[in-house]
Amino acid sequence: MKPEQSPPPAAASWFARFGSEPLYLLLPAVPLAVLLELLHVGGLWLFIVSCLAIVPLAGLMGRATENLAESLGPGIGGLLNATFGNAAELIIALAALWKGEVAIVKASITGSIIGNILLVLGAAIFAGGLRYTRQTFNRTAASLGATLLALASIGLIFPTIHFHMLSATPRPEDEKTLVHLSEEIAGILAVVYLLSLWFSLKTHQHLFAGPECGPEEPHEPEWSRRTSLIVLLAATALVALMSELLVDSVKPAAEALGMNRTFIGVIVVAVIGNAAEHSTAILVAVKNQMDLAVNIAVGSSIQIALFVAPVLVFAGLLLGQPIDLHFSPLEVVAVVISIGVVALVAQDGECHWMEGVLLLAVYLIIGLAFYHLPESAPP
Repeated sequence: MKPEQSPPPAAASWFARFGSEPLYLLLPAVPLAVLLELLHVGGLWLFIVSCLAIVPLAGLMGRATENLAESLGPGIGGLLNATFGNAAELIIALAALWKGEVAIVKASITGSIIGNILLVLGAAIFAGGLRYTRQTFNRTAASLGATLLALASIGLIFPTIHFHMLSATPRPEDEKTLVHLSEEIAGILAVVYLLSLWFSLKTHQHLFAGPECGPEEPHEPEWSRRTSLIVLLAATALVALMSELLVDSVKPAAEALGMNRTFIGVIVVAVIGNAAEHSTAILVAVKNQMDLAVNIAVGSSIQIALFVAPVLVFAGLLLGQPIDLHFSPLEVVAVVISIGVVALVAQDGECHWMEGVLLLAVYLIIGLAFYHLPESAPP
């Protein structure tokens, strides 16, 4: 008769679960990035290592937020998830804004919107479709998400039109007018975002119960409230540090790779900031939880467009780096087309792997368009 084995200590089981996550294998990139900065090894290597370092840190921030949400209840938990869902992207953008890299900030906004609804959702639908012939999701929630994104695209279109109308007969006060218009639109977008949270989390919560959502058994959070808070604060601080290193190395990296900075902002930086969401959306889609996958992808784009973008506009005022919502025509067209394609996919409340292929194909086409964009292209 074999002797009974005592259960592993809590710390040992915690580290076992922690080490089983593939994303966390990239954590050594954090001290490596700091070492490269101290040794003044900048440029391409610092850019690559700091990009890799942000990926697991963003995952840790999301994991800590989820555990805090579970321990604080559905109301506050939903608000926490909505607020910190794109914290990594916001920190990267704030670091770029602090350095005066307004072009990178704007490119990261449009890149995150496009990346979430095309790359993340497309990869999730494709991965889930390989295992299931047909998957369903909440059409009401998806349609509302597409409508909110359409509102966001309107908030980008009109400042851009305004910019080109004013550039025909330029005047000294035109730049201030455009900034004021952007601040007013940002205020409207932020109010709509808050109202959408109240709508989905409070007044019409029943409309967002997906087909696979049933009564859930209560379970204890993976981490305690104290552990979650410590991890969240530490990961946030490290993401801020890595973001500063990333922004400092963007220009030399772009020159070394032969890429324009708009492509790096729209594609590279956006993909790095959303890497944790990529993996989560794909994993839940493979488990036939397509409602959650759609919510992760579309909800993240909504947060970027209606929350992060206004926050950056107001942060620009405080930092003395005014930023407007005027984007290049290519960025605006890319966002509008992406939202239109997602609206077509979401209208019937079901999906299959071919729709995932279509979303990924659109993302690749847009990526190629930005890759071949000249560095000196007009805004």
